[in-house]
Amino acid sequence: MSIMSAIVLYAMLWFLTLFIVLPLRTRTQGEAGDVVPGTHSSAPENAQMAKTARITTYWATGAFVVISGIILSGVVSMNVVETFIDVR
Repeated sequence: MSIMSAIVLYAMLWFLTLFIVLPLRTRTQGEAGDVVPGTHSSAPENAQMAKTARITTYWATGAFVVISGIILSGVVSMNVVETFIDVR
């Protein structure tokens, strides 16, 4: 795996993890009962993006280590992938 492939894999995993983590433990302004004028009641009360980014980085790094380890070990190669994908 080249360095560019590793960067792309990590970026893809980070954003995928972000979209999974983002709605977790989010309390909306409507649930809190304090809707700021000019915003929707479904807007987050306190987004805590630094905490969300930190959690996302931890999980994405773990997933990256596991997936890149599988790729570099040779367990999964293009030959294995081609046997499961019927290219016609």
